[in-house]
Amino acid sequence: MIQVNNLCKSFEDRQVLKDISTTFENGKTNLIIGQSGSGKTVLMKCIVGLLTPESGAILYDDRDFVGMKKKEKKLLRREMGMIFQSAALFDSMSVLENVMFPLDMFSNDTYRDRVRRAQFCLDRVNLIDAQEKYPGEISGGMQKRVAIARAIALNPKYLFCDEPNSGLDPKTSLVIDDLIHSITEEYNMTTIINTHDMNSVMGIGDKISFIFEGHKEWEGTKDEVFTSTNERLNNFIFASDLLRKVKEVEVSNIEG
Repeated sequence: MIQVNNLCKSFEDRQVLKDISTTFENGKTNLIIGQSGSGKTVLMKCIVGLLTPESGAILYDDRDFVGMKKKEKKLLRREMGMIFQSAALFDSMSVLENVMFPLDMFSNDTYRDRVRRAQFCLDRVNLIDAQEKYPGEISGGMQKRVAIARAIALNPKYLFCDEPNSGLDPKTSLVIDDLIHSITEEYNMTTIINTHDMNSVMGIGDKISFIFEGHKEWEGTKDEVFTSTNERLNNFIFASDLLRKVKEVEVSNIEG
């Protein structure tokens, strides 16, 4: 579990995060949503330590991340997995070598054991047959699955995903969502996802934090979205006529 308590972050004279407090739970997909410029990316960067907040606390299972020394933070980062927006694979490495990269960096296992672990992770994302290929030889969706395999190679407690469906078609996005959700439950990880994808919100949003102009405007589950009376949330999520009609139907079913 990750707890964020009264987090504030500014850049020069502009306050980007305004006293944000929330909890990201184990075994659940925790989504951070909001308009561009709302502060959600800055929030995630603070949580993983890429930015330092002016005030507030970030607790990883009651461990104070902000107050840690550099060596302690380095050890904690070994418990983190990252899925980047662009997949961020190494073009000169094979799929297997990409997944082995964090193992080569941080694991003391033998080479044979590192290969076995990487192959296990590739099998988990249904890509074992592509292990000898290079990133340029596989599709964008397959690259994201390789990124997921690499992210779980060290068996992390915490998984961070920055727009994991960016650039993918709707069908492939659903595959990635389902994969992240199932892996989160299987390994009881604390997963945090930054996303603009409303299909992700409605599909795997175990807990949703809506950030508006730097503060936490609303939080709840994907089911509670449909009954929310928060106008800003509704304007953001149900921007299209189709989604508004979906909400009307869901509310009608709940009331009926």
